[in-house]
Amino acid sequence: MKPFKLYENIFWAGALHPDLKVFDIIMKTKNGTTYNSYLILDDKVAVIDTVKGKFSQSYLEHISNLVDPKQIDYIIMQHNEPDHSGSLKTLLKEASNAQIVCSRSAVKYVKNIINQETSIKPVSNGDVLDLGKYKPEFYTAPYCHWPDTMMTYFPEIRLLFSSDLLASHFCDSRMVDQEIDREFWPDFREYFQHIMRPYKKNVRNVLAKIDQINVEAIAPSHGPVLRENVAKYIDAYREWSQVRPANSPPQAVIYFVTAHGNTEHMAGYIADGLKAKGIEVQVFDATELDVNDHLDRIENADAVLFGSPTMNNDAAKPVWDVMNSLVTLDVKGKIGASFGSYAWSGEAVKQLDERLRALKFNVPLEGIKAVLVPSEEEKQACLLFGDRIAEILLNVSS
Repeated sequence: MKPFKLYENIFWAGALHPDLKVFDIIMKTKNGTTYNSYLILDDKVAVIDTVKGKFSQSYLEHISNLVDPKQIDYIIMQHNEPDHSGSLKTLLKEASNAQIVCSRSAVKYVKNIINQETSIKPVSNGDVLDLGKYKPEFYTAPYCHWPDTMMTYFPEIRLLFSSDLLASHFCDSRMVDQEIDREFWPDFREYFQHIMRPYKKNVRNVLAKIDQINVEAIAPSHGPVLRENVAKYIDAYREWSQVRPANSPPQAVIYFVTAHGNTEHMAGYIADGLKAKGIEVQVFDATELDVNDHLDRIENADAVLFGSPTMNNDAAKPVWDVMNSLVTLDVKGKIGASFGSYAWSGEAVKQLDERLRALKFNVPLEGIKAVLVPSEEEKQACLLFGDRIAEILLNVSS
């Protein structure tokens, strides 16, 4: 696909990746993606973001078809994840006069990506870059979803280059929403769920900045440029990132795997201990679920408990699968706990506790174990374990 004109002196010059199936290991991309780079041909020439490294040669051809790279004055790096910075070093070889513009927190990333001396211009929230006709303003968006993220706003045409915010993993060569006759709203929502959801507080902070400017079009770093009813997309982010009301009563969800029914019995006893104190509890066998169907449930829960027997000195894979899915959620401070039956070694519970702590769960109690079939004493210990978790939840919510 060749570069094309978006606005006067502003061109899309990115790369299409229609056959991408998985992005960043964690997100399926059934409609592929795009890596959007933009070129501004003003009195000063600027590039906004580059593309993934595997497309660097075709990308350089795109830029060269529009301008001699040596005439590029600025390369604005809004976010330095490799899908946007992968071609930066290749571009710099030709754009030898260019100065990199980035947020102050991005400087170290730029240096570690290109591993060479170059001129870098750090900018802060509200700073302006004079290109001539256009005088773009920069708005920092830290931890949406990297600490370096910023957006670039062109007030003259009310166009916001939003970086990874308001993006979609959706590939269509027409690139502008008004010209695309395929539905990409599910891809827009899926992108938020997998990429932005862990950073809802930061998204709310950025939306407050966007509210202070007049945005009529959005040019994100992935997916279609948004020109039609842009408020629809901004309002969706507002809805999806809003503060969740407190649960009344508190909610707990338990995920377990069981080889011979013993860890399942423990899950039941612990659930009974929680319920006895008024906690709302849901219990699931981790071997019988699609984790993606449970992310909202986990995010909304006040406590998440994981149970596994010890199998070959390890916890069972289905429980690890649920835990690994939590990378797309903000679970910091949420109550976490573990339990499990074992025969002779019992490492699984300790491993689950360690993983919960690494994920930033609040783990107030050491995990509980039972040897093979839970005895009456172990049953009572499980009930008490649930009771103690309940007391912690009730104290937090009071």
